[in-house]
Amino acid sequence: MTYKQPVSVLVLVYTEELDVLLLERADFPGHWQSVTGSREAGEPLALTAERELAEETGIEAARHGGVVDWSMSNVYEIFPKWRHRYAPGTTRNTEHVFGLRVPEPVPVRLEPREHVAFAWLPWREAAQRCFSWSNRDAILALPQRAARRVVQ
Repeated sequence: MTYKQPVSVLVLVYTEELDVLLLERADFPGHWQSVTGSREAGEPLALTAERELAEETGIEAARHGGVVDWSMSNVYEIFPKWRHRYAPGTTRNTEHVFGLRVPEPVPVRLEPREHVAFAWLPWREAAQRCFSWSNRDAILALPQRAARRVVQ
């Protein structure tokens, strides 16, 4: 069996108006999140972010300037219901946050085995809907991150 690496990405897709794309998990109905996914062996994290984004939503990051590494990471306990995906004894994951700004809500093509619905929500509402504290914290940091990007 090939186990998932306990290293992942969270990709926050947002518009210029700070509307955020959220996805409802197929394996955890009623639970919403941004794009997430585990790094594959030897894969650079930015490539993981772009791959997961394309697989889960059909959005090609390169068409929108590419993902931006927020240099922000979180370590959290893996939910017991998902620990079987990792090597025995693995209980914690390190998640690296990336952002992708799009001019307006773009079409989304869901991977039905992973997600059953999507929504573009104002950032405050999106933060409230997330079940993950790390996802919520990333969204709450969005206004400051977006302002920084405009200045750069």
